[in-house]
Amino acid sequence: MAVDRERVSALVRELLEAIGENPDRPGLRQTPARVADSWAEFFGGVGQDATAPLQHTISVSRGPAPDTLPSGAVMLRDIAFRSMCEHHLLPFRGRAHVAYLPGERVVGLGALPRVIDILAARPQVQERLGEQVADTIAGALDARGVLVILDAEHECVTMRGGRQPDASTVTIAARGVYTDPAARAELVALIGRDRP
Repeated sequence: MAVDRERVSALVRELLEAIGENPDRPGLRQTPARVADSWAEFFGGVGQDATAPLQHTISVSRGPAPDTLPSGAVMLRDIAFRSMCEHHLLPFRGRAHVAYLPGERVVGLGALPRVIDILAARPQVQERLGEQVADTIAGALDARGVLVILDAEHECVTMRGGRQPDASTVTIAARGVYTDPAARAELVALIGRDRP
């Protein structure tokens, strides 16, 4: 479902009036349309199939490099993401770290950020976002385990309320073998490790 830009624009105009502003003054005249365009981007994942990026899989044993079967997890660190908190409609943004223990099939690494982009482009809470990413990967691949760690700064914490500009929220979603803390300890250590 596409965002109804005309309706959003009209509602933003009404919102500006509700806070005592004049939406026809020069600085605000284009604001309703700008917000509508932004929201079309922020909420573009509503109604999209998050499994679509995972549809093209590669056979591990019969694929292009059958002599290089993975014996451990495949991990992609530091995937930048941004989303909109459904409680205050304020942004949160951060880094996602995604790992899965392949079965017979793997996906191109570029598919993992696309899954996150689709799921993050909806009204969200961080806890649910991580769970949805883990469920999507676990459901689309024959992974023996999935681990998703999100570390994000929320403007509802940094800019309002308690105003804690340096606070970040970390959530973990685990499936399969990674529900065991001992099994995921190595991956958690790798996430925090500096690059060479």
